[in-house]
Amino acid sequence: MFDFILKKLSILKKFLLINLIAFILIGSGTVIYLKTVQPNLIKKKSVNHIKIINNTIDHIKRLNVKFEINEIRSFLFSTRFLFQNLDRVLLFDNNFNLIGDTDTLDLDPRAFSSKLDVIEEEIQADKEQIIEKNITEQKKKNKISIKNILIEYSQSKNLGIPYSYTEETYNQFLLTTIKNVTSNGENIGYLAISENATEIRAAINERKTFIIRTAIAVVIVILIFSYVLNRYFLKPIKNLVSYTKLVKEKSKDKSNIELIKNRNDELGILSKSLEEMTNDLHKRINTAENFSTDLVHEIRNPLASLKSASEIILDTDDKQQRDKLVRIVSHDVERIERLITDYSQMLKDEVAITKEKMKKIDLKEIVNSVVDDFNNIYNSKRGININLKANGSKHYFVLGIENRIEQIMANLLDNAISFSKNNQKIDVELIKNKDGQILLKIIDQGEGFKENDTNKIFKRFYSNRPEKFGEHSGLGLNIVKNLVDLHNGSITASNNKGQKGARVEIVFPKVQT
Repeated sequence: MFDFILKKLSILKKFLLINLIAFILIGSGTVIYLKTVQPNLIKKKSVNHIKIINNTIDHIKRLNVKFEINEIRSFLFSTRFLFQNLDRVLLFDNNFNLIGDTDTLDLDPRAFSSKLDVIEEEIQADKEQIIEKNITEQKKKNKISIKNILIEYSQSKNLGIPYSYTEETYNQFLLTTIKNVTSNGENIGYLAISENATEIRAAINERKTFIIRTAIAVVIVILIFSYVLNRYFLKPIKNLVSYTKLVKEKSKDKSNIELIKNRNDELGILSKSLEEMTNDLHKRINTAENFSTDLVHEIRNPLASLKSASEIILDTDDKQQRDKLVRIVSHDVERIERLITDYSQMLKDEVAITKEKMKKIDLKEIVNSVVDDFNNIYNSKRGININLKANGSKHYFVLGIENRIEQIMANLLDNAISFSKNNQKIDVELIKNKDGQILLKIIDQGEGFKENDTNKIFKRFYSNRPEKFGEHSGLGLNIVKNLVDLHNGSITASNNKGQKGARVEIVFPKVQT
């Protein structure tokens, strides 16, 4: 259920929900902690009370003190050292009447000197007035009805076990511990110790204040982080999502991707990559559409010629004309076959290129291998000799794809050979210039280029050899141009100066080391 809810929420809402749940869990744990702290602190105080109560009861039993006012008062004076650190000690008889209260006595150690006997005599002399006065003050000070607590305590199953309780007022936090006093198995009275334990409340309040401040600080941090997360991360991601939707829907609406591209972080890099991928996709789509249009156009011409020739063949009886028409039909079929074959191969190459990775390769080794293959075929067949000249350096490293470099060389040599006559030579030169670029030149002795603008020879389906119409699709040099662009290189074509023939020159960029 929780996963189902999270899936429907945005990243910001997920973040806030998770933090809220964590905050609730921590808050619950804090409340439980605070509830356990106070009992623990009270327990520590109560343990001290119980020790004093037990010691006092032992003294009472040992001295055989009777639970009546005079003996209890004398006992309190004689055992004053037990109660110096306590706020109040009270003793009650078995009928719950107050018979001793340290609040009504001066237990300051300075009051107990060698004149103790004199003080006791004065107290005895005026005991009735003092008792009445002390009882009145006791009634004013004691807001808690200890008598009611004693009555409940005497009737409970816990009689004989020390019992502690608290009473909190505006300026006091009273902790009282009571226990009954027995003699010869009979209950003779009760002893109570009451202490103003304000440090317990102070400790609790201090912890509460710390927790509240921490909670406020955490909330502020979460809100600030949420703001930063939303402004600098989630909104740009939403813009990228909107951009992808616009691309998908082919909408002409403007997006905010330009703002994200200016960032120097990962989102800026992502937006740039996304835009480049989109532009590359559009470029591929446009190229495919244009290519398909061009292909249809190129096929339509030989088809029209083929249709006309086939219709004329059926109506003519002239053998010479029929042979001519048959040759035209044969050329048209070869042309269509070559177009479809080369187009299919080019599509396969484009798919393969996207999966291949460039690496540092020695161009000299690849060129030498292709030259040897072509020499083995055309040297004996047509007497054409291909010479490789690479004397400037031992190695010619470029960053590229080995089989695509071979494809470039094969297409250029095939093109040069098709323009060359028998027993002519073709020079292949490798040069490393002062900028570290690698120059690859293919120079033939053929007829050269008839075009004033030699750039058009790299266009799709272009061919200046009508006598060999069916043997070439016009895609060879276009494929070479695309592969050179893939390697971040440049290609140019020109006629040889002062002599017949043509040259094609490719410049590969310097390999970064």
